[in-house]
Amino acid sequence: MIAQLPGARIWYEDIAASGSPRNVPVVLVHAGSGSSRLWTFQLPAFTQSGYRCIAYDRRGHGRSVTEAQAVSPPGTAADDLIALMDKLRIERCHLVGTAAGGIVALDFALSFPLRLASLVIANSIGGVQDEDYLALQRRLRPSPQFEALPAEIRELGPVYRAANPDGVRQWVELEQASRAPGTHTLPGTRSRITFASLETLQAPTLLLTGDADLYAPPPVMKLFKDRIKNSRSAVIPECGHSAFWEQPEHFNKAILDFLNR
Repeated sequence: MIAQLPGARIWYEDIAASGSPRNVPVVLVHAGSGSSRLWTFQLPAFTQSGYRCIAYDRRGHGRSVTEAQAVSPPGTAADDLIALMDKLRIERCHLVGTAAGGIVALDFALSFPLRLASLVIANSIGGVQDEDYLALQRRLRPSPQFEALPAEIRELGPVYRAANPDGVRQWVELEQASRAPGTHTLPGTRSRITFASLETLQAPTLLLTGDADLYAPPPVMKLFKDRIKNSRSAVIPECGHSAFWEQPEHFNKAILDFLNR
């Protein structure tokens, strides 16, 4: 389905819950290296657990199209998300963001706190702008050497790459198809994300990462856990930066246990 938003046509999937439906839907925000097609393993698991699910292609990704003749400035990814929620008449949601989608989710949480029932941030550097944190990120991923690596080396853990060549191939195909030539993502965030600002978050929050995540290893996740008061955390074993794809059963269970708490 297509939602006409200011300056863009946003593709989304809105899947009804099965069984006994729950009141608050789950909204899934994909990584920078993908599109909503990568939620293959999450949509059936969450809808079968009674949650209406909305997965959408962020502007510049997948099947979403930025209009060339847009009259107003494009805003941010958080602005697109709130506009989509308004279009679908969603008052509050359980927001799940992975990797760069986690930055969008944190920006949304800081900008529109009353629209959140809960927050899940998975495998994400979080977009924090504190200088000491930015220096830490540069030490973890020295440029340009790190960025020169193939996406699957940067984002899939070694255990998964060794054991699941078909899964790696599918991930690479979806990643390569996620960005059309000449498309542009939205720059910046609506709120300035800092560790001090994270201390203001009130929504129940789950922080997830993989034990072999090169972007957000467990010690980085702990920095967020220490600042977000109403939070819990979990490390998913034997996976890298794409826990939702590498270990979907662990990933889904952790989130559903959190939502059903």
